[in-house]
Amino acid sequence: MTLPLQMNDPRAVIEADRNHVWHHLSQHAAYLRSEIDPRIIVEGKGLKLWDITGKEHIDAVSGGVWTVNVGYGRERIADAVRDQLVKMNFFGGSLGSIPGARFAERLIEKMPGLSRVYYANSGSEANEKAFKIVRQIAHKRYGGKKHKILFRDRDYHGTTIGCLSAGGQQERNAQYGPFAPGFVEVPHCLEYRKHEQGLGHLSGADYGIAVANEIEKVILREGPDTVGALCLEPVTAGGGVIPPPEAYWDRVQEICRKYDVLLHIDEVVCGLGRTGTWFGYQQYGVEPDLVTMAKGVASGYAAISCCVTSERVFEMFSDDEADPLNYFRDISTFGGCTAGPAAALENMAIIEDEDLLSNVDRMSERMIGNLHRLAEKHAVIGDVRGKGLFLGAELVTDRETKEVMPETHVQAVVKDCMAQGVIIGATNRSVPGYNNTLCFSPALIATADEIDHITDAVDGALTRVFG
Repeated sequence: MTLPLQMNDPRAVIEADRNHVWHHLSQHAAYLRSEIDPRIIVEGKGLKLWDITGKEHIDAVSGGVWTVNVGYGRERIADAVRDQLVKMNFFGGSLGSIPGARFAERLIEKMPGLSRVYYANSGSEANEKAFKIVRQIAHKRYGGKKHKILFRDRDYHGTTIGCLSAGGQQERNAQYGPFAPGFVEVPHCLEYRKHEQGLGHLSGADYGIAVANEIEKVILREGPDTVGALCLEPVTAGGGVIPPPEAYWDRVQEICRKYDVLLHIDEVVCGLGRTGTWFGYQQYGVEPDLVTMAKGVASGYAAISCCVTSERVFEMFSDDEADPLNYFRDISTFGGCTAGPAAALENMAIIEDEDLLSNVDRMSERMIGNLHRLAEKHAVIGDVRGKGLFLGAELVTDRETKEVMPETHVQAVVKDCMAQGVIIGATNRSVPGYNNTLCFSPALIATADEIDHITDAVDGALTRVFG
């Protein structure tokens, strides 16, 4: 690792950061007291990162927030972005661009049943677009009545006030209300915690169907003529890495069709290969009406998000040309930036050229096996779960009672791994009393040695923290 020539004083950079940067999701008190320095990352290659002090790390969370799917240091993506920016960097999305058209075509090839791509710049913004589409359809078709949007406990859809209104993580939402009306919560589908839902007597498909039926109960309670959409993550992310139980998605699809409820799948985390298919919903045979994505679309090399819809949804905005309000009256300024689709094209090509979806399947099997072996050794691991290279290990104080491990202990494991040079994650400021799941989402390029390195670090951390 070499520092750029213009940066010959790392201490000055650290102090500039301490004095002027407001970090995301961070308590700054210790920085301000100079007890610790803010950590500054200066270089990355593959899964490896180097901080400003020269320390090397293995990144098991793809940029901290599950984003860098194809790994760091991809010159072909950087070159494509540079070439595109020099030629044509931006025009608002009311006009088209060559990379925008080409990536939309390539993306739709991966998403049978869907046909239209609306560009934006973040996952939050993509979900806002979907919510606005649902609301406008309600006004156009149902006199404004069919406007309610259902969301699931523990799911997360973004950080705007609108997205937090559809957020099932109470600690993410705390102190940011009041929220937008018309968003209604449905129960989570974490089978490991089924006893807390009064469904402890069920398992497998029986549990999956029963917890999906809870969604139907909410629709009937609210009134089917008032419910316009159901917004779900294919695998709940920050709420505990929760894959769906058996038969869950089949029943959800049936319910949506029965009550004419649009199915909106939030693929911001799972999209572009994270689970071993191009999109997480494709693991379960789901046929969505709207799909949103960001993060791995360009692996963080440029800002881009997409709201993808079926032709049926799209046509609802072009069926009456005489009506001056009968189109989607929305714009995303940086949805018109060409760097995003230029990067996304190369990102998708890398996934294909290197057969990374197959690698996800192989490395997932290895990592799940490693985590199960750790569970045999460490009784604090109550549950190992996930899909593809999106995995979690829930920590408990007692496997029989499933009592939640205190968050301070969970964070001690994360801190110990960081000291070893391995960056892992954990649920935090998400669900009150349940911030107890270690999170793993290494890049899709991960090797067997890197997977073993990550789980070996966890093994050492668990031993030191819990004895």
